Amino acid sequence: MTAIEPDHAVAVVGAGTMGQGIAQVALVAGHPVRLYDAVPGRAAEAARSIAARLDRLVEKGRLAAADRDAARARLSPATRVDELADSSLVIEAIVEQLAAKQKLFTDLESVIPDDCLLATNTSSLSVTAIAGALRLPGRFVGLHFFNPAPLLPLVEVVRGAATDEAAVDRAYATVAAWGKRPVRCADTPGFIVNRLARPFYAEAFRVHEEGFADPATIDAVLRESGGFAMGPFELTDLIGQDVNEAVTRSVYEAFFHDPKFTPSLAQRRLVEAGSLGRKSGRGWFAYGEGAQKPEARTAEPCDASAEVVLHGSLQGPSAVLHELIVEAGIKVTPAPVPDGGHGFIALPDGARLSLTDGSPATTDVQGIAIRFDLALDYRTCTRIALAPSELASPEDVRAAIGLFQALGKKVSVIGDAPGLIVARTVAMLVDLAFDAVGRGVASPEDIDIAMRQGVNYPRGPLEWGRVLGADRTDRLLRSLHDEYPGGRYAACQPLRRRAAVEESLL
Repeated sequence: MTAIEPDHAVAVVGAGTMGQGIAQVALVAGHPVRLYDAVPGRAAEAARSIAARLDRLVEKGRLAAADRDAARARLSPATRVDELADSSLVIEAIVEQLAAKQKLFTDLESVIPDDCLLATNTSSLSVTAIAGALRLPGRFVGLHFFNPAPLLPLVEVVRGAATDEAAVDRAYATVAAWGKRPVRCADTPGFIVNRLARPFYAEAFRVHEEGFADPATIDAVLRESGGFAMGPFELTDLIGQDVNEAVTRSVYEAFFHDPKFTPSLAQRRLVEAGSLGRKSGRGWFAYGEGAQKPEARTAEPCDASAEVVLHGSLQGPSAVLHELIVEAGIKVTPAPVPDGGHGFIALPDGARLSLTDGSPATTDVQGIAIRFDLALDYRTCTRIALAPSELASPEDVRAAIGLFQALGKKVSVIGDAPGLIVARTVAMLVDLAFDAVGRGVASPEDIDIAMRQGVNYPRGPLEWGRVLGADRTDRLLRSLHDEYPGGRYAACQPLRRRAAVEESLL
């Protein structure tokens, strides 16, 4: 199916920030655009705002003046729904209320031709439910743009239960012709991004709620070890606690209170207190005049020992630490794993330093343990989190700190959190991605593209899964499930099956 021709009109209903952004995208792509809003005068005001943004693009050299003039001439504010009658595509970006959206589209069906494609930009409502009121639900799709629409490339093209495949193909081709990166997904709560992104927030909030680490430290570890662009506390302050919490609750309720999507009580209290983040002057952090953001907890300098003993080999992506320790001038003496378990570094007083396996260090029956967190890349990361056993001595902890400081890393010592911070977050992201593929929500490729381009993750969750291995991810989740029974950390069936396959090939 080919894209809608550029000379065919596109209508955008809803002249708020998102509607204006979508209208601008269609304009720059060459379409005549009809912009309508039910509030009198708002469409005309929005058209002036779009024109001003086009002027700024010219000033920055991103748009030719002639193209700007042509785009402005193609933009028409509408005062009545029937002025959209010549449109080949109508995209709705109004209030997130099912009844309001259904009424809008039933009104549109009375004036537009039967071959006009209808789309909703909803991020939280069911595409199938919106289309349920229509005479021709087969032509109805979801086109979920991300804000700001002119800048962010991702668009989720959502197939409702009654959507014709030809409508999905036409919407996909049109969005691609506009220079966006479309991904296909089924009509599931949260679609791809809002469904799979929940653990990024939820695990950080839980680590904080349980007293293992403070928000600034958790953010720093996810940025500087996990490679994420922003930490979840600073990001939700930017988004708005009310907005982020509403999406979480929506997904939780839509999945019939599945424990994997349980909202955070601490975040609920922020919303109740009116501490919504940057827009209110306070959220997890303060933003008023003179306010200073708390610093991440960072260990003071400690001496590194001249020699460590490496029993067996380190696990998965942490194996490169062997090279880094040698490059730092520390002697590494190899030794067998005494109990047939996983590899670890023996510190001078005998404590075992190893990558987290999801279990608390304090419960390790094989000796005094200190766990370190997962990193996107141990060679280039700038911070490592450590979680010592409650039995570890101050000397043990200083030896572990000094070792990683000798590798050029800042070190954050946190409480004995099962799975620490990055590892438990990534394991949950991987699990939800496997589940989404297994349920036919989207293809593996589209899931990874969506999470990289929609929320700027350093890796797609399935790519993370390949790096970690399904078997290692499954074991980590099993350990977390032992610590927190109830289903939140129970690995999905597709992940367990893949883990069994990998284990059988060893």
